Amino acid sequence: MTVYNFCAGPAMLPPEVMKKAQAEFLNWQGLGVSVMEVSHRAKPFLAMVEECEASLRRLMNISDDFEVLFMHGGGRGQFAAVPLNLHQNDAPGFYIENGIWSSGATKEGAKFTDVASLNIRCDEQSTFDIQPVNDWQLPEKASFIHYCPNETIDGIEIFDVPKHQSAPIVADMSSMILSREINVDEFDLIYAGAQKNIGPSGLCIVIVRKTLLERDGLPRPAILDYAIEAKQGSMYNTPPTFAWYLAAEVFSYLEAQGGVPAMEAHNKEKAALLYNYIDSSDFYSNKVAAHCRSLMNVPFWLQDDDLNAAFLAQAEAAGLVALEGHRFVGGMRASIYNAMPIEGIKALIAFMDKFAKEHS
Repeated sequence: MTVYNFCAGPAMLPPEVMKKAQAEFLNWQGLGVSVMEVSHRAKPFLAMVEECEASLRRLMNISDDFEVLFMHGGGRGQFAAVPLNLHQNDAPGFYIENGIWSSGATKEGAKFTDVASLNIRCDEQSTFDIQPVNDWQLPEKASFIHYCPNETIDGIEIFDVPKHQSAPIVADMSSMILSREINVDEFDLIYAGAQKNIGPSGLCIVIVRKTLLERDGLPRPAILDYAIEAKQGSMYNTPPTFAWYLAAEVFSYLEAQGGVPAMEAHNKEKAALLYNYIDSSDFYSNKVAAHCRSLMNVPFWLQDDDLNAAFLAQAEAAGLVALEGHRFVGGMRASIYNAMPIEGIKALIAFMDKFAKEHS
């Protein structure tokens, strides 16, 4: 039986990458040892690191105006790193809130600097919705503008990019990086925990405009200091080497598949298939307004919550795992990141259809 993993993160990785990692687990590059046992300063590892960054730069068209850092602590680590690095005395950090993760960033930032926030949710009755980017009331002065383009729990995605006359635009792209094309030049700092579309948890990619490295910010641990990490090649201390290696393999795999444009087409096809089925059903529903439905995380609800346990048990028996919705919103959630094949979506829809017919 084929198992399809719909976990929101840590999420499934491309099987081709996992098989390659398995094959060289004990003997990487003919060295007779695992990549986890090689010094991060050894020539073979440094060569892999150099190609990993080059591959990501090609995938995202990242210019020399930006540093690319490979850091510890996942996305939550950046909730602290952003205000510590970008703080300015005369302006608050400004946070756009559209769900659990963006609100969490605000709370963490408030531990270190003055913050202000804007809640852009405009839910009506049972519909999750947000204000269009052009309607956001941004302050005249801010140390930075922080937002989360994709909220995994609520299934809300922001497709337009905010603009500000002076404040850097900071985006938490943990759950949508490499899923669709973006213009990196429209941002000043992008960060992304690896565990959705890149690799194992624990690693975080930071793409930061070089001019921001000149800010004094606030006193901060060296491990969270962008300027130090840039100067040290992301090796101020021992990096998460295995996660870095797997990220490099994923980037190489994505390039071989046609890069981000191919992933975007793939993801749009998957999402449309699933949303169209849900919308056509009287048994299931999706509460997110059509203009801000996530390509990566599709929450859905059964007509009768009393059937949730049976749905999950039978889905798992059918090889469809990790479909339970987040405890804050309930229902179900199918996370369909880059590695999820179209066959997984078709299998899920076939199961949903069968379950609905049996319980209607």
